[in-house]
Amino acid sequence: MTTPPRSLDRLIRPRSIAVFGGKEARRVIEQCDKMGFAGEIWPVHPREEEIRGRRCYRSVADLPDAPDASFVGVNRALTIEIIRELAARGAGGAVCYASGFREAASELADGNDLQEALVAAAGDMPIVGPNCYGFINMLDGALLWPDQHGMLRVERGVAILTQSSNIACNISMQTRGLPLAYVMTAGNQAQTGLSDIACAVLEDPRVTAVGLHIEGFDSIEALERLATRARELRKPVVTLKVGKSEAAQLATVSHTASLAGNDRVSSALLVRLGIGRVDTLPELLETLKLLHLHGPLASADISSMSCSGGEASLMADAGVRRRVNFRALREEQRQPLKESLGEMVTIANPLDYHTFVWGNRDKQTAAFTAMMKGGYALNLIVLDFPRLDRCDAADWVTTCEAVIASANATGAVAGIVASLGENMPEETALSLMAAGVVPFFGIDEALAAAETAAEIGAAWARPAPPPLLKVRAEAGDAVTLTEAEAKAELLESGVEVPRGKTAATAEEAADTAEALGFPVVLKGLGIAHKTEAGAVRLNLTSPDEVYAAANAMAAVASGYLVEKMVARPVAELIIGAMRDPVAGPVLTIGAGGILVELLDDSAILTLPTTEKAISEAIDSLKIRKLLDGYRGGPKGDVAALTRTVAAAASYVVSNASKLDELDINPIMVLPEGQGAIAADALIRRRK
Repeated sequence: MTTPPRSLDRLIRPRSIAVFGGKEARRVIEQCDKMGFAGEIWPVHPREEEIRGRRCYRSVADLPDAPDASFVGVNRALTIEIIRELAARGAGGAVCYASGFREAASELADGNDLQEALVAAAGDMPIVGPNCYGFINMLDGALLWPDQHGMLRVERGVAILTQSSNIACNISMQTRGLPLAYVMTAGNQAQTGLSDIACAVLEDPRVTAVGLHIEGFDSIEALERLATRARELRKPVVTLKVGKSEAAQLATVSHTASLAGNDRVSSALLVRLGIGRVDTLPELLETLKLLHLHGPLASADISSMSCSGGEASLMADAGVRRRVNFRALREEQRQPLKESLGEMVTIANPLDYHTFVWGNRDKQTAAFTAMMKGGYALNLIVLDFPRLDRCDAADWVTTCEAVIASANATGAVAGIVASLGENMPEETALSLMAAGVVPFFGIDEALAAAETAAEIGAAWARPAPPPLLKVRAEAGDAVTLTEAEAKAELLESGVEVPRGKTAATAEEAADTAEALGFPVVLKGLGIAHKTEAGAVRLNLTSPDEVYAAANAMAAVASGYLVEKMVARPVAELIIGAMRDPVAGPVLTIGAGGILVELLDDSAILTLPTTEKAISEAIDSLKIRKLLDGYRGGPKGDVAALTRTVAAAASYVVSNASKLDELDINPIMVLPEGQGAIAADALIRRRK
């Protein structure tokens, strides 16, 4: 993927548009006319004299000037010729509509070659696609878009970008009140990827936030640029990352690969960059509404009010699945709430305010205001609207007015949540957005938006991360070090290992054990998974036991490692590293020992990392409860564990070009003040 050296400004905010082709090109002109595009439109067609009242030109050379933007809706071979001519003329950029390029390489033998030829023909001129519909710019009414859509002109709003033209069509039809400034597709991303397009729309002062529907990361460098610029401009970016487009370069001899799946690495990467992540299209749209109106949240503390205990329970249960906090009310809120709602209402968060104040704007305003004075990052009111074709919604309008008045009086961030999204009329959503109150379609979606906005806020509150480690893997075959060799290298980097020594024979192993002092551990060398092969014996207490154990594993071992037995740990963890094909070397930490895959308790750190990030990763693990002294047990040496993870990370960074896999399992975390010891280690690296 190359980064277009020329700005995308002319392409996405054009003053002149050239269209090439038949019915698709005609639709582009039709959409621009419907949306009031004020610039020039120049149709190019070999036979037609005019299209929609505009004179047709015969070729790029015949055009009055170099167009800012071009929609090329012709066959794939002719597309390449036209792109070459536009680039030579100095055009601002083009959308390539045709398919049959790399996306069809399995069916068309020349698909890859044609895509490479297309990129070469474009040269410095930006192109979007091929195999895409193009884009809709509703700020300027510029649509390089050959189909219907459901959008209206706006003065400011969010940009949503996707590889999929059909997903873009679906998004354009939303009736949720979200102001869409741009909807853009990238198709094959042959030259210009989603991140580059996102960087370009982010610079538009009328754009408030950006949403990305990502099937596969186009360029990590471009994604880092996007994250940096988003932070600088205070314009949040949120993604819906789907699929497993990056084929995993799976580790073959360690546990690390099973813990560090592609999707987990993607999540860790986005967290590092301060880019939000959601799981569904509705969550993406609802999160963008919140970000459009109020930006990232200062915390995950939220309040909720509803006139039903059932709704309050739904909200509370949904919160269990999210990283949000229904923080208890402050003492000074309780009396005003009692005065406005009455003694029969239980003052809590989430709060069921019953129907005693239903239809009473003044009392509702007083109650909502008291709640919104609690310092919550987001204040939600659950309110499902009646069908407007069959019912009277006057009392619901009263509640909306009370919410708006309370938000205005307190300056708090507020949202109205329809538990069933279809119960929120579009006109209500639009009026709430105009008043600065977020109309949320669905409880889960509202909490997903709160969680994501709070995570972006937390990321922006931290110092910006250093650039990701970018090191090419050296050539050569990979070899697996013996456990003794691996531990020697890790010890030099600051990872504590048991005192031990190698031995070539059973007799030598027995003598070595006696010199070290009992009890000892005996391990067979040259075996990746020693426990399964019967090549580990623990707590041996005499030379005879060591000798017998060594003889028993002689058939599978190529030598022995004798070590002092480590004391009983508080917990066992794993530290692993592997080379992700997208993010580069990544570090994994999680519950270790024989439970590594069974517990599925891990966190991923992209590199380079910091001790603070390592501490946060350790804190996120379920096994952290053991380290804190579970049920009266001893506390683990978390400080030593943190230092050990940092030392392992340093080793990975220093050996990034050679290292394929690192597996330290288990790390024995001893009681507080006694350290953390790498009981086993595996390193696989290039010669």
